[in-house]
Amino acid sequence: MESIGEAFRRMPVIEGLEKTEKIANQVLNDPLVLKLRSRYPEVDDHVLKINLNRLYQMTSEARACKECPGLDKCPNDMQGHSTGIQCTEVGGRWQLNDYKTACSKWTANEQQQQIRRRISSFYVDEAVYRENYDETEMLQDANREPAIHELLNYVRTTKSQGLQKKGLYLQGSFGTGKTYMAGYLLQKLAREGFSGVIVYMPEFVEDAKALMFEPQKLKETLSLMKEADLLIFDDIGAENLSPWVRDHVLGAILNHRMNRKPTFYTSNHDLEDLERHFSFTHKEGEEMHKGQRLMDRVRPFVDVIHVRGRNHRGS
Repeated sequence: MESIGEAFRRMPVIEGLEKTEKIANQVLNDPLVLKLRSRYPEVDDHVLKINLNRLYQMTSEARACKECPGLDKCPNDMQGHSTGIQCTEVGGRWQLNDYKTACSKWTANEQQQQIRRRISSFYVDEAVYRENYDETEMLQDANREPAIHELLNYVRTTKSQGLQKKGLYLQGSFGTGKTYMAGYLLQKLAREGFSGVIVYMPEFVEDAKALMFEPQKLKETLSLMKEADLLIFDDIGAENLSPWVRDHVLGAILNHRMNRKPTFYTSNHDLEDLERHFSFTHKEGEEMHKGQRLMDRVRPFVDVIHVRGRNHRGS
């Protein structure tokens, strides 16, 4: 934002005095300045004129805000902020001090950035970070309403009582909105200060197999998932498990979290099908006891929500 001094310096010398007086009059008769004068009638013209630069900046930035081009193109001196003026009397003399006020776009962007800093994702579309989840949209499918109300109740309970030890198991057919619901929960609770991780299981499991040969990266990944306030395994049961991933990655994470922090799941499988899935790997075949052991770290620590409704993908 150009200062009044810079504006004066751009003027031709011949027009300088005349233009200077014109700009000064425009500033002093700006509605914002007139409002300031009505609030502080004791502030005389002399005080206003020696603070003309501050007043010019306030009025110029206010005009820029009225015709806001968007946060990225904000022309004000401090992006997303406008200048205000505070009048104070010190030792019988009036002083004008400027201050910055954040606009709604800046505040919304900061809130969104805070959410991004609190949420980590593995192979999940960044739509999980979307600014406004539409509760009305979620409730449009009447068959899905009971599941949505259970989810909303869980969010309200966590907000009022703090982090719960049990998570949720969102089970339903393809395209019924399970991931959308999980993202809604994650974002709403991130706004309350909780950290979260969301993991798309089919792709994560494939990459996790390679982490056997990168112990430091494996340790950091497991630590992140173990310590996050909220952990979501998206589309669990669709992955191609190896014994090592099942027992030493997934098992280690769930063993650490149970009775400490809630874990959430979205799946096309019910819990019985998931246990059968955990019990079989292509390398070792069927190992029922290992599937049961892993399910002992899942089943007691979730409330199942059946997500019914039509397939919304592509609609």
